[in-house]
Amino acid sequence: MRTLRSRWLLVGGLVASTFASTAVTYGQNSPEPPKSASQSDQTYMPIVFEKTFQQMHDADAAEKEMLNQRQAKLLQERYDLKDNPSDVWMAGKRKKVQQGVRVRLPEGMTWDKLGGMTPEEIRQQGVFPGGFRPLPHADHPTGGQVFPKDQIDAMAKLEKRNLQRFDIDFDLPDHLTPEFPPPMFLTSRPDLGDVTEGQVLSIKNYYQLLKGKVTPVQMEGMRLLLTPFPQQQFNQTEDRKTVEPELGVTCFDCHVNGHTNATFHLNPDTRPQTNRFRIDTVSLRGLYNQQIHGSKRSLRSVEDFTEFEQRTAYFDGDHVTAAKKGVHLPNRSDQVAMMAQMQNMVDFPPAPKLDLYGKLIPEKATEQELEGEKIFFGKARCGECHPAPFYLDDKMHDLQVGRFYDVQEVNGHTDVAAGAIKTFTLRGIKDSPPYLHDGRLLTLEDTVQFFNVVMQTKLTAEERAALVAFMRCL
Repeated sequence: MRTLRSRWLLVGGLVASTFASTAVTYGQNSPEPPKSASQSDQTYMPIVFEKTFQQMHDADAAEKEMLNQRQAKLLQERYDLKDNPSDVWMAGKRKKVQQGVRVRLPEGMTWDKLGGMTPEEIRQQGVFPGGFRPLPHADHPTGGQVFPKDQIDAMAKLEKRNLQRFDIDFDLPDHLTPEFPPPMFLTSRPDLGDVTEGQVLSIKNYYQLLKGKVTPVQMEGMRLLLTPFPQQQFNQTEDRKTVEPELGVTCFDCHVNGHTNATFHLNPDTRPQTNRFRIDTVSLRGLYNQQIHGSKRSLRSVEDFTEFEQRTAYFDGDHVTAAKKGVHLPNRSDQVAMMAQMQNMVDFPPAPKLDLYGKLIPEKATEQELEGEKIFFGKARCGECHPAPFYLDDKMHDLQVGRFYDVQEVNGHTDVAAGAIKTFTLRGIKDSPPYLHDGRLLTLEDTVQFFNVVMQTKLTAEERAALVAFMRCL
């Protein structure tokens, strides 16, 4: 049995309110997903608890296997999770790009047939693929950062710091995530290539690896980006999700080497809890040319993003709980600016087939890639939101995916559409699976199929394949 019982405290006014406790019982074979209980219609996160850490630990640990199996079942129902690499390497040549459509279609449906249907027909017939619907967190009522095993193992070895949660595990297979560790390229030293020498940057090795390659300001920024600070699930309080009290997490625990390792959590800027959506960690590559940041991509500078992350995003968007758990309030000029400057040094990976304007060099590209480029800027209309040379427009767009399906509760998540989201850069996109803001699309082929249906572009199978071939060149 899981019992969610919380007492809410408004710290600023010293006003405490106790909400009725709600007990939710479910078993491994129960067809009904668990409810989010007392958090379902609240703004603030719980900060005062009636249970001890050991009581909460024992209850959560007892349900871990059930939650892992439930998430695995959902993923198996929605996707083909097999290991099917292409011939294309990611930038560090440590992992090959996965290929093929992984989203499962409803019985009797084909991609061409689905692409020719209207949103109303798809919704009425209930044939919008499950893999195109919002992807829930592995434990949505709790949420929080969930790290892949590679990152957990790296930090345990380098820093003796524990990123392993006792209540839930990372849910995607390793072959469907970015290469690890990813290379890091600097805009100021393109001659050096990967400045990490194939290592995971940490507080233990960053100075030796970057000495003579960055400025003192950038070096200090990197130190801060690699310094652990308390986070909602990784701290010293009784509702933490680590066995022992921990210092916290770092910016580069998710954005490893300035890229991404597919760590996921919930966006901090949506309420109620059931409507918050899963977010996949985005790459920091090319941040110097981006103007909107954050989980809803609504922060207007990298400095704003850096400051906001430490103050509230680390704590599920709740500055009230941050005051309890150990909020870090970085100084805007002495710390935030330095962190921002280091982030702005992270470059895109080399793209040898692109010219100065971000277009294909005909002599270096295949006929299929050149055809894909024409489709990208033509029939598919990708270029309207992803213009060259950086393949983003720094605008917010709403795909209105809710046109295609009726809202349901899936594993504790009410799968309403997310609304407006910032355009993501497509430079180096082959290195950054999974795709879309919540990682619901596992391959570039899935992504092309998704947008072909949602944008009603009616691409043929040959055109879709050419479009994928082009995006692998970016």
